[in-house]
Amino acid sequence: MYIAFTIIIVILAILLVLLVLVQNSKGGGLASGFASGNQVLGAPKTTDVLEKASWTLAALIVALSILAAGFNKAQQSTVAEESAIVEQVQHAAEELDAAALPAAPAEKAEE
Repeated sequence: MYIAFTIIIVILAILLVLLVLVQNSKGGGLASGFASGNQVLGAPKTTDVLEKASWTLAALIVALSILAAGFNKAQQSTVAEESAIVEQVQHAAEELDAAALPAAPAEKAEE
């Protein structure tokens, strides 16, 4: 799940960069070439739409980052619990092996 969130965050970040590049800044930006066409076609509020889309994408990136961090933390704690269980099983197996060993080496030494 963490990997899926990471991929979505990267895609959203690329879209956000493209949206910011298209927006009209004080210096004109890439949107200045399209501004007259938008007004002729009846869409003078394009900058508002682009700004709202930018804020929405930024909010989605933040929310998904928090979710990804939560899933990563849960995944790490699960891995830690599993490794603790594996260590306990290995320790128990070593104890069983030690208890199951016959006292044969000591008897052979007496002969």
